[in-house]
Amino acid sequence: MIRLLCAVLAIIAFSQASMAQENNSGIYIKLGEARTKKSLMAFPALQYFGTPATASRYHATGAEIYNVVNNDLAVSSYFQFIDSKAFLEDPSKVGLTPAPGNPAGFKFQSWSAIGADFLIRAGFSIAGNEVTLETYLYSVSKASLIAGKKYKGPVSSARRIGHTFANDVLKALTGTDGMFLSRMVVTSDRAGGQAREVYLMDWDSANSMQISKHSSVAISPAWSPDGTKVAYTSYVKRVGSKFRNADMLLLDLKSGKRSLISYRQGINSGASFSPDGKTIFLTISQGTSPDVYKMTYDGTLQGKITNGPAGAMNVEPTVCPGDANKVAFSSDRAGKPMIYTMDANGGNVKRLTFAGVFNSSPSWSPDCKKIAFAGQSDSNFDIFVMNADGSDMIRLTSAKKPNGKMASNEDPSFSPDGRFVMYSSNRTGKSQIYISTVDGSEERRVTNDNYNYFKPKWSVNLE
Repeated sequence: MIRLLCAVLAIIAFSQASMAQENNSGIYIKLGEARTKKSLMAFPALQYFGTPATASRYHATGAEIYNVVNNDLAVSSYFQFIDSKAFLEDPSKVGLTPAPGNPAGFKFQSWSAIGADFLIRAGFSIAGNEVTLETYLYSVSKASLIAGKKYKGPVSSARRIGHTFANDVLKALTGTDGMFLSRMVVTSDRAGGQAREVYLMDWDSANSMQISKHSSVAISPAWSPDGTKVAYTSYVKRVGSKFRNADMLLLDLKSGKRSLISYRQGINSGASFSPDGKTIFLTISQGTSPDVYKMTYDGTLQGKITNGPAGAMNVEPTVCPGDANKVAFSSDRAGKPMIYTMDANGGNVKRLTFAGVFNSSPSWSPDCKKIAFAGQSDSNFDIFVMNADGSDMIRLTSAKKPNGKMASNEDPSFSPDGRFVMYSSNRTGKSQIYISTVDGSEERRVTNDNYNYFKPKWSVNLE
């Protein structure tokens, strides 16, 4: 049985009085301003609420939570962390709440003196197999509490507790949800040999889990809108046949049930779920040039959406998450593969890209306002983002391999909050996963090993 690994997490808010916010709007960081000036964040190590004799035993759990939160908030691009060497008081010797209300508490003056905009104080305890994280987020300039919460769950859910807290910090300061509880689905050669199997992992590459085992080549995985199912294509050898066919499968992550949903002779690939969770758009060739079709989860075709023209390839359909009537796809109908949009019934076709040699892999932002794609100008691909009408195009990537040649960056996918784009890049010699802010101002490597990863897809937040 294959199950989605999702720890049950109990979150207990403090009293309404302690949760009160002086800022009535609830917005401490304006998103536009955050692009030009990062907020200074002080985040001391977690305190351990237990006996000194058990501190070393549980140090790893506290460090894991701290590192997850620190990495999440750093990746958000909103914060610059103050080095602990600059702290004017020893956080381990004062309480999590401020003086004078707490005689043994910290002093806001100690943090304002080093320029901190925000301060996180947190501590944890472990009883049996349960960890409790107690957290406080403060505005230093206002000398006030922004939010305080306790999080409880199994010790095995320490990473998830950290991601949840980081999401809550971002929500409290910006008014928008973070993406730290999301995951990615991707194909990789990490199972060994020539095979490519499908893997699930957290957005930061932790908690990797193999979910296919076909000893073949799996490609183009995709999430259902609710994050409970994954569709993908694998080259399956059928009984009595010497050849493998590119068949599409649907895996229910809760039950572990795997169904063969499109196995027409030829290509059955490039799944994209409609936002209502009822239908799938895909590419089918059936011995001819590939076109875009629409089908139900049981494999029943509901119609052929594209039809050439003149034997053209129409592939890689992707439905906008917020509008079932908006579909982007790539097509060589004008000679070179370019990015197009159309209505879900195949009408109102519009060409969006006109430059480059080969444009592919369109991906919608969650609000349907932007489209990311991979574009080839010379011998390599880079990631581009444009408005949904093709205007204001920007390049997100430009990297070189160790030998000095330009690297290829492909297969973009937007984060659930629309602030980041995930993609694969071969700049290290292996195809690894990276993310970039949607304006290209910051880029980070996500996977860091010697395997290859292909076609990453970002999930919704899986709370």
